[in-house]
Amino acid sequence: MPTLLIVHHTPSPSMQAMFEAALAGAKHPDIEGVDVVRRPALGATVADVLAADGYLLGTPANLGSMSGALKHFFDTVYYPCLDATRGRPFGAYVHGNNDTSGTVRQLDAITTGLGWTRVAEPVLVTGEPGKAALDAVTELGGTLAATLM
Repeated sequence: MPTLLIVHHTPSPSMQAMFEAALAGAKHPDIEGVDVVRRPALGATVADVLAADGYLLGTPANLGSMSGALKHFFDTVYYPCLDATRGRPFGAYVHGNNDTSGTVRQLDAITTGLGWTRVAEPVLVTGEPGKAALDAVTELGGTLAATLM
């Protein structure tokens, strides 16, 4: 059974709402035959990444950068997973109080280096995530999971 790994750093109510929306999309009843595994960024391992067939990344934008937790995740898995995960699909959602551009640049650089394939544009949210933003994150989660069906 294909596996979608959701790696997230969820330190705030806004990020929690976005994580729950992503999970709801990935576990939508129309999506069959995909195992959804979720790991906090500080707990995700090389084994988790190697066992997954696709990835959904969630991070706040902190001072123009991805969270330290997600950066730690990439520092941990980058070289051990470099060759084995090329071409695998991924998507991302990012929350910032006023700017997400630095975080997106970092995610693009790292995932390009890994050779992962972005299957949907990242969902970028500034300020309080409203219904439209949460719907977009739900759709993102569904898109990633459906890609693996």
